[in-house]
Amino acid sequence: MLNKTSMIAIMASAAAACAAQSAQAETFKLKPSIDARLRFETVNTPTLDADAITMRVRPGITLSTKSGFSALIEAEGTLALLDDYRDAPFAPANGYAVIADPENIELNRAQIQYKTKTFTLTGGRQRINLDDQRFVGSVGWRQNEQTFDAVRGEATIGPISLDGTYSWSQRTIFGIDAATRQAYSGEFLFLGAGASLGPVKLKAFSYLLDFDAKELVKGTSTQTYGARATSSFKLSPKASVNLMASYATQSDYGLNTGDYSVDYIAAEAGLSYDIFTLTAGYELLGGKITPKGRVAFQTPMATLHKFNGWADAFLNTPAAGANVGLQDIYGGVAVKFPKVKALPGLNAAIVYHDFQSDVGSVSYGSEWDASLGFKIGKKLSFLAKYADYSADKFSTDKSIFWLQLDYAL
Repeated sequence: MLNKTSMIAIMASAAAACAAQSAQAETFKLKPSIDARLRFETVNTPTLDADAITMRVRPGITLSTKSGFSALIEAEGTLALLDDYRDAPFAPANGYAVIADPENIELNRAQIQYKTKTFTLTGGRQRINLDDQRFVGSVGWRQNEQTFDAVRGEATIGPISLDGTYSWSQRTIFGIDAATRQAYSGEFLFLGAGASLGPVKLKAFSYLLDFDAKELVKGTSTQTYGARATSSFKLSPKASVNLMASYATQSDYGLNTGDYSVDYIAAEAGLSYDIFTLTAGYELLGGKITPKGRVAFQTPMATLHKFNGWADAFLNTPAAGANVGLQDIYGGVAVKFPKVKALPGLNAAIVYHDFQSDVGSVSYGSEWDASLGFKIGKKLSFLAKYADYSADKFSTDKSIFWLQLDYAL
């Protein structure tokens, strides 16, 4: 398997090639970028509350050439203007609920890339979002982004697409004060192969996560193999159907001595007509009781906020006592309002979730989520979101409300 030394050698060679190519062509372009977000978040539980106003700024600059080489440097800083909150679930208790947006300043991305119409090679600290981000994502909802120190290759050969990543560091959302939790080291391999068959897109994938021994958390080092299918087709000029189905199996890997295998199943159907979209779905993160203990399907590198409700009640799949595994049955409606010219991009959505365990069908409660968003000019957007989780004796009731302004250049 490739190690970090060989990865650094590859990146150095790519950098030298980029410089030589730029000198030869004598044409290059510098493009600055900035991504800023101002957010108010308030959390309410029966015992703890929290309020936060945070400002995140992500400035960057990209140097690119006509030959397909580019280099990107991007910093990231988060400032708490109101800090009545606990900034991580592992942080010392301070009388407030958790809002996982710690103050931070860091190098968010530093990458070199070579790109053609059919091939892309990226080396360095980079953003990686695979498929729907269920297994690997940038956790873009939180103020501090998750990135990876990695080398990634992507290729397209006719209807076939190939995607492979070797990473040695997962840069988490928890920032400079999180000690060893700022980044987890190990050997991580993400592999995918896809094909288009008419209206159906198929994808096979594998994720091998081997965390270093000193950072090993039970159930974290795993091997996952699966497949995903999506399809979209028109019923009429105003109506369309979107379908998704996915299956995966996960077992112990590397230094994980769990000796188990659990399943993942997801299915979703969406019907769009004019300005309305109805969605219904089911997701299972399987659980099992083994001679060595209770285990459940985990996705520690996912953009978890996208799944199982916005209240983030299930960032880790339950695997204790009678609570083993997770089933999520959900449905919702989204509406777009293109004729409201005063609020371009105006949209609204509401979603309901019903949660149960996999083993024993224990009720984990339910949740309502709602959002409203629109644009202000070309570069500024507004978002309001609300999540209301009712735990049904499984955990703790929680409601969260957000107001957010995003600016991108």
